[in-house]
Amino acid sequence: MTARPLRADARRNRDALLAKARELFAGGCFDMRFDDFAKLAGVGVGTLYRHFPTREALAEAVYREELTAICAQARELRDTLPATEALAAFLRGFVDHLHRNEGLARTLATLMATRTGTLADGGRELGEAVTGLLTAGVEQGAVRDDVGAGAVLMALQGICVACGEPGSRADADGVVTLILDGLRRRTP
Repeated sequence: MTARPLRADARRNRDALLAKARELFAGGCFDMRFDDFAKLAGVGVGTLYRHFPTREALAEAVYREELTAICAQARELRDTLPATEALAAFLRGFVDHLHRNEGLARTLATLMATRTGTLADGGRELGEAVTGLLTAGVEQGAVRDDVGAGAVLMALQGICVACGEPGSRADADGVVTLILDGLRRRTP
């Protein structure tokens, strides 16, 4: 059974809560009283609890929105650019997104630590998006066929861990260049 679509006003309220949560999480404000999210988003406390009964549910919704946007970007790049350009644009865009949203990523990681099922689902979705980019590259003969999405995601995870250190942005670009060079198919 599928859920009924939200009324327009309920959708606006939900979107306002998500936008405010994303903003506050990006600033590292996740220890505030949960009810204050409603006030800051301009909605009632009942509306907050109707959409998101817990802080973790709110964080999960923000995480899912971020993930959906990242995966949609991967598919769009795959469908509009040559394979190697799409892969490079995705990896560099991922790192740019992480750099721009460092506080959000750190907060979501903290809040989502207990939501292992959600994180596993998200990892699977991201893996499918990266697999699509790699497969397109293999089909065009530009990318090696012996490296899977898991290895690329592991490298991205390493970049994520290192972000936040002084000077990490330039180093992250260098790691993306290494990944792309390592994925390039060599002709015998």
